[in-house]
Amino acid sequence: MGGEGWRDSLVYYYCLKFALSAYATLFSIIGLVILCIGIYAEVERQKHRTLEGIFLAPALILLLLGITMFAVSFIGMVGSLRDNRTLLKTFFWVLLAIFITELLLLCIEIIFEKQMNAVFHSTVQDGIRHYYDDLDFKNILDFVQQKFSCCGGDEFRDWHVNPYHSCNSSGPLSCGVPYTCCIKKVTGEVINTLCGYKTLNKERLELVATIHVRGCIHAVGLWLKDNFEATFGIVCSLLFPQAVGLVMAWLYWQKLNEIHYRLDTVDFKALDMADFDFASLDLTGAGWCWCLPREGGYLPVLDKEDDTVNDDIFQSKV
Repeated sequence: MGGEGWRDSLVYYYCLKFALSAYATLFSIIGLVILCIGIYAEVERQKHRTLEGIFLAPALILLLLGITMFAVSFIGMVGSLRDNRTLLKTFFWVLLAIFITELLLLCIEIIFEKQMNAVFHSTVQDGIRHYYDDLDFKNILDFVQQKFSCCGGDEFRDWHVNPYHSCNSSGPLSCGVPYTCCIKKVTGEVINTLCGYKTLNKERLELVATIHVRGCIHAVGLWLKDNFEATFGIVCSLLFPQAVGLVMAWLYWQKLNEIHYRLDTVDFKALDMADFDFASLDLTGAGWCWCLPREGGYLPVLDKEDDTVNDDIFQSKV
């Protein structure tokens, strides 16, 4: 079977239909799960709400991601199941806008790396200031500091902005950093939670064996550059599913256009140009799109007397 024959077959139509339906249904479920997790996290966050920045509130990110994924995928699912070209167009263009936005953000991060690092530094400093007030951000920063062997945003001295770790405070954490900044000398050793005591007023060279002195922004950036395969895999895992959805939506949209053009046996514009009385059509029950079928059709049917008169007129003209 040739390429044209395959595209004209019912198998091609049903393959596209059910593939796009399954794709959209899968991501609708994923989006709904993320949305539920985001709602739960936001309810918990509201109990001790201190941070308003979107970068500092993972619950808000989960809510936005879940709502977007569910809404867009649901539109695609309904459009593919109902063969609704309007919904398919909406699904395609919204998904394309999201895809292009992500590509632009990726390019901006690569081209304007220093400016973006400054934005991240300001955001992380705001999070450090409220480190003990927001459990979500605290857990994330602790994980990053331990995973990437770093401390603070730009450097370890960023912990000056925290009221508990500031050198002007008088508590046990004064002029120190959290234990997640400390260097583990032996794997599995008991953690000394005050291992970063009185480190903020010392020079970097004095601390190289005690705490990690480089900032997490630089540490994460270097890890992404050094592990290009992993970075490329992460980017592809985010963009490739969207690209697949765009291709399937476009192909199915074009297939539906072909089907509608073939089945459209009445050209209302041509009828109007031929002095056809468009107002005589009875469109009751046709729906807002004039596409709902009705037995007998919507064209006016002439009775026998009218047929006889028209035959006489026709014969006289001949």
